[in-house]
Amino acid sequence: MAHPQQLGFQDATSPLMEELLHFHDHALMIVFLISSFVLYIMVALVTTKIYDKYILDSQEIEIIWTVLPAIILIMIALPSLRILYIMDEVNDPHLTVKAMGHQWYWSYEYTDYEELGFDSYMIPTQDLMPGQFRLLETDHRMVVPVESPVRVLVSAEDVLHSWAVPTLGVKMDAVPGRLNQTAFITSRPGVFYGQCSEICGANHSFMPIVVEAVLLESFENWLSITLQDL
Repeated sequence: MAHPQQLGFQDATSPLMEELLHFHDHALMIVFLISSFVLYIMVALVTTKIYDKYILDSQEIEIIWTVLPAIILIMIALPSLRILYIMDEVNDPHLTVKAMGHQWYWSYEYTDYEELGFDSYMIPTQDLMPGQFRLLETDHRMVVPVESPVRVLVSAEDVLHSWAVPTLGVKMDAVPGRLNQTAFITSRPGVFYGQCSEICGANHSFMPIVVEAVLLESFENWLSITLQDL
């Protein structure tokens, strides 16, 4: 959960988000070193009066400033490609949930169970309970088991939406007439918040996403209770 004056990312709750945070730190350190080196060169050129005529024409220096940037790009590209392939992998999911975007709410269908589906609307500010978050709470949460691969099929009924939960490292566009998929694994129990990340109309900021990760036993109890109520 984000908090005021937060400068970094939210705490990772999935292996994928942990990989993204590590890559972010890796790339940020490279950018910091390059920026420091360029700043040093600029300050040195402005302040020093000493020069060397051999620096004005040197094959060795030209080779260095051609090869070195290529090596730096490879150091950034290889980890990035690895994470991209990890994000696209959906291996043997234990649960499949279809998230359908509407103006302006989400509907969820648990495709592994017959007739298990519900709509998820934002709770109005005047109906919030103590401790609930404004513009983020919903009347029905998407409940998933902990440490189980979950596949999410994302689509939309009317306009473009985007199903995004930052702490899980998940963001997938919901396109009418098209079925996209993504996957995640929650590493610990908790309640994780997200919002629609595609401008979809007047109430774009009023269609939150709430994912609740629970232990497998609690998930089975929730399933039995929910199926009885349908």
